[in-house]
Amino acid sequence: MSPGARPTGAATLLVIAKEPLPGRVKTRLTPPFSPVEAARLAEASLADTLETVLTLPARRRAVVLAGAPGPWLPAGVEVIPQCGGGLDERLAAAFGACTGPTVLIGMDTPQIDAAALAPALHDAAWDDCDAWFGPAEDGGFWALGLAAPDPGLLRGVPMSAPDTGAVQRARLIAAGLRVRDLVRLRDVDTAADAVDVAAAAPHGRFAAALGRLTGPGAR
Repeated sequence: MSPGARPTGAATLLVIAKEPLPGRVKTRLTPPFSPVEAARLAEASLADTLETVLTLPARRRAVVLAGAPGPWLPAGVEVIPQCGGGLDERLAAAFGACTGPTVLIGMDTPQIDAAALAPALHDAAWDDCDAWFGPAEDGGFWALGLAAPDPGLLRGVPMSAPDTGAVQRARLIAAGLRVRDLVRLRDVDTAADAVDVAAAAPHGRFAAALGRLTGPGAR
């Protein structure tokens, strides 16, 4: 699909990500994987995610990146440097750099497809709705959409905790926002997660990368 043929929409679509460098990404995959192998899985996950992003209707597509872009970055996706600070501050800053409806996803759900995000991206997505929330199996969230991006809705939310999602969703409700939920998905944090996610998207780069590392003769 050429850049000019990509579908347009009302929302900005962001992917928050780290450059897939050994020892800096997917550290909970080591062991059983080495830091280099974990980085390969992270790169495949990010590439799958960005490929899906290009097929979705959006006004603007960007990766909010800690690090430098690499060959996994496709044409048509701009790069926004991440700020410093904790994850809540980095997420807050990503929203703060946008205007109008904005949907942010992570790089750890390579199984996402158009159906998973369609409710937040179709023409009437923001009618009688102020926020879209994508819960994750581990208690966090894989997607957050805000009709009017407000960094204050994220600052101070404890991240990477079993109740992160519940706290974040409660913050939205307490602010008087009308919240709708997306499908629940599983993040890739552990080796068991990787196996389940690859099974959910068996034809993607992530599944292929995992197969090369775990298949017969891989070790």
